[in-house]
Amino acid sequence: MTKNIMKIIFIALIFLIIGQSQTREPWAAGKFYPESSQKLKNVCQNYLNRAENQKLSSKPLGIIVPHACYPYSGSIAGIGFNEIQNFNYKTVFVLAPSHTERFDFASIYKGEQYKIPLGKVKIDQKLAQKCVQSSNSIKFSNKGHFNSSSKRQEHAIEVELPFLKILMPTTPIVPIVLGTNDYSDIKDIGRTLGKIAKKENVLILASSDLSHYHSYSKAKQIDRRLISTLKKYDHKKFYNGIKNRRFEACGAAPITAMLIATKMAGGDKLKVLEYANSGDVSTGNKNRVVGYLTAGIVNSNHNNGEKSMSEQKIGGELNREQKIFLLDLAEKSMKSAVKGQEGYQPENVPERLKKEQGAFVTLNKNGSLRGCIGYVKPIKPLWEAVKEMAVSAALKDPRFPSVSENELDDIDIEISVLTVPREIDDIDKIEIGKHGLIMSKGPQRGLLLPQVATDNNWDKKTFLQQTCRKAGLPKQAWQETDTQIKIFSAQVFDREDVEE
Repeated sequence: MTKNIMKIIFIALIFLIIGQSQTREPWAAGKFYPESSQKLKNVCQNYLNRAENQKLSSKPLGIIVPHACYPYSGSIAGIGFNEIQNFNYKTVFVLAPSHTERFDFASIYKGEQYKIPLGKVKIDQKLAQKCVQSSNSIKFSNKGHFNSSSKRQEHAIEVELPFLKILMPTTPIVPIVLGTNDYSDIKDIGRTLGKIAKKENVLILASSDLSHYHSYSKAKQIDRRLISTLKKYDHKKFYNGIKNRRFEACGAAPITAMLIATKMAGGDKLKVLEYANSGDVSTGNKNRVVGYLTAGIVNSNHNNGEKSMSEQKIGGELNREQKIFLLDLAEKSMKSAVKGQEGYQPENVPERLKKEQGAFVTLNKNGSLRGCIGYVKPIKPLWEAVKEMAVSAALKDPRFPSVSENELDDIDIEISVLTVPREIDDIDKIEIGKHGLIMSKGPQRGLLLPQVATDNNWDKKTFLQQTCRKAGLPKQAWQETDTQIKIFSAQVFDREDVEE
């Protein structure tokens, strides 16, 4: 009898362990979000209702959302999730960092589902298996999902699930925790997901907060640098910014992988939807705040046919070799001029660079502007314009003293290759991050490059006002009928952009 009882208990324990291994039980409920299912539903719906009308031009391929306690970051997350509520997806890939343990791969939970107060969220076993089979960096594991030896469990996936459950009640997920920050692993993960996203109707969600525990003003400064880089939609530049500690994000690896994957799937535009930090949403201590951001990635269908004839005649974007040629040319021309040597003469100029095109050369020293001069109109071959403007930015920018020889090693060069400016009569045609502005009224004129707006995190109205100030006009002059507004696009690059 005793043996039979022991056998029954043993079998029951086995089934209990197996059952538990198939479902990831909620841990963040009552800590990061409400434990009551009705209260949780009401809170999430309130965040979604408070979000403005959708800001993205088409169906998102990817989104970035924060994962802090709902009273701090829930409203920011709601803005991001609001962008997907009118669309259907086969599966959502939820990418998150590991806050509780370290491991050198990406972990897909090996059970069948995640459980939250609103119900169970199924895992897409077929796509999960495809990820593991296609990548050496992705494995089935409980690591990063459930740590039996720790009281604290990972929350970065779990806190996103209530929003998904409300918006897409039956849509499965593939929960992936990235325990690695190695670039080769992240690239492999991103490319694996990108190959799937090219063929399947999936959303790739990156769960991340930004800077941690700085003062309010310092946090905004650090996060502004991240936002400026993120808007360039360049995964290598973003990763290098994290690696070099120019900015911070606990979910840097998930974001980098998502940037790679969505670009492979046709994404061509990243738009920051909202930014705040805990000092903005709490009346508490502003000496140690955390940054929150939400952003979306879409395929903008190549501006929906709005590209002007002047933009089409440029000859296409520059390739890597052409960019390197111009950067070498600018650097050598600047150094020769500063040292008082004979002007540098390049050999074997690529045919593409012989086309007439406007260009600006910007010099930065330790992250601060040191000179910027350029040609707006295409009055010289591109290579000649870059060569001349590199020298002028170093020696003739009236805002700065001439660059000295002992500064040369600290100077970074950025080149902006311009399209032909065109006049607009509707400011809705201005796209922050894509367009530069020229403001003219009578003899007064001011120009700001596209990256100026993104670097300073300006909205459209602020960009217009600042361009007016650059022209020496009142900040509201853009609203006057005799003020001419022109827009142009620019291909902007520096050494970091051409690194492999």
